[in-house]
Amino acid sequence: MPLIHVTLIENVFSQTQKQEMIQKLTDAMVSIEGEKLRSLTWVVIDEVKDGNLGIGGKPLSSGDARELSGSERLRT
Repeated sequence: MPLIHVTLIENVFSQTQKQEMIQKLTDAMVSIEGEKLRSLTWVVIDEVKDGNLGIGGKPLSSGDARELSGSERLRT
């Protein structure tokens, strides 16, 4: 049973975007291992508080994440 674990900074992605992540990550696993794994594939999304995730030794905020991605699809 595959388990895909995703960690995000809270308030960056909308609920709709998180649902899309779950669907597409499941689809990716199924494309590798076959349709029988769809019902056995778990996707867990953990959200951490602003500033409690870091990169390069520095805390990362939700605003930083939006800026780094350059994506207008991210929640504002």
